[in-house]
Amino acid sequence: MITESTGVLVCGGGPAGMMLGLLLARAGISVTVLEKHGDFLRDFRGDTVHPATVRLMDELGLGEGFRALPQSRLGNLSLPTSDGSLVTLGDFEALPAPYNYIAMVPQWDLLSFLAKAAGEEPGFALRMNTEATALVREGEKIVGVRYRAADGHEGEIRAELTVGCDGRHSTLRRDAGLVPKEFRVPFDVWWFRLPRSIHDGDGPAGVTPVGRGPEALISLARDDYYQVAYFTAKGSDARLRAEGVKRFRERIARLRPDFADRVDRLASMDEVYVLDVKLNRLKRWHLDGLLLIGDAAHAMSPAGGVGINLAIQDAVAAATILAAPLRRHAVTRADLAAVQARRQRPTVIVQNAQRLLQRVMFERQFAGKRSGPPRAILFLSRVFPGFRTIPARFVGFGPRPEHAPDYARR
Repeated sequence: MITESTGVLVCGGGPAGMMLGLLLARAGISVTVLEKHGDFLRDFRGDTVHPATVRLMDELGLGEGFRALPQSRLGNLSLPTSDGSLVTLGDFEALPAPYNYIAMVPQWDLLSFLAKAAGEEPGFALRMNTEATALVREGEKIVGVRYRAADGHEGEIRAELTVGCDGRHSTLRRDAGLVPKEFRVPFDVWWFRLPRSIHDGDGPAGVTPVGRGPEALISLARDDYYQVAYFTAKGSDARLRAEGVKRFRERIARLRPDFADRVDRLASMDEVYVLDVKLNRLKRWHLDGLLLIGDAAHAMSPAGGVGINLAIQDAVAAATILAAPLRRHAVTRADLAAVQARRQRPTVIVQNAQRLLQRVMFERQFAGKRSGPPRAILFLSRVFPGFRTIPARFVGFGPRPEHAPDYARR
């Protein structure tokens, strides 16, 4: 088995992994990112890039290139009320420009963009088709990983620090014996595509839910198709599939009558992909030589679309705190604990907000009861328009937004 070495080994080429790799490479640190897939072209990933991340792109000197990516802009966050009408709860356009919108950017374009920017740094290496399969230990210290390439080749990479950015089903987390605390989630999401015509125009707001009874639906407009998310009670997958594709088409057409002319393009339930929604977090994000960030440390509900941005904020905090000790080749457990200390409270605050939203909106709707935002929130939003900037700022920037470290700015 071939043994290689690097300064920092990042396992997982998602938003957290690619941002961390870029930042550490700009710090002059040798960093290798392992990504198990051969490209970033995977359907049904989160696409919302929030104002805090757009600002980060500007700080890194990447703003112009980022804005050139295919994208649409979301100016407000609306939710259905119990009578079926919509109320604007978050007015992003009221925030200070130019960070007054959510950018809807296909995640594969965002990741390719970050990979290209990181590739301009001499210390950066991206290994596609390479999956981390196990941790390598020397006593109690993590010193790297074993990997397997798509062609079956296996090897070992040693590193001063290994960072797990490998998602909610993290291999490194499992091998480390770290078990997250799970919180109840009342729904799962079924993703699928429907064709889109240029004659459709912009259509309904991209992330405004459409609900009826114990069901809800969101659609995201792409160039030639809609990416559609269907929400219903957790554990319903087997029942929905048993009902068959004809019944599923009827459900979609009832929620979105404007889709009735194209639901027959959904040929079978094999084209519908279920996301087992999780909401959890680790009590400890690190071991000696190992740090977990993003979904590997705290899986987020899709409520609010904050997962990508929270993961990127983790990466910025990690790069800011760890760059100096990495340059000295002297990263300690206290340094890794400092990353968790910086990011744990924002994670807890956002997850608690998601749990509250699930209780007052999703659980009641899936139980067939009247649902909608709390009456006090509705009153404030309707009577005092300035109130709408509070949810917008919370969703757009989060409780503790991070800024690019000075060494990474261009």
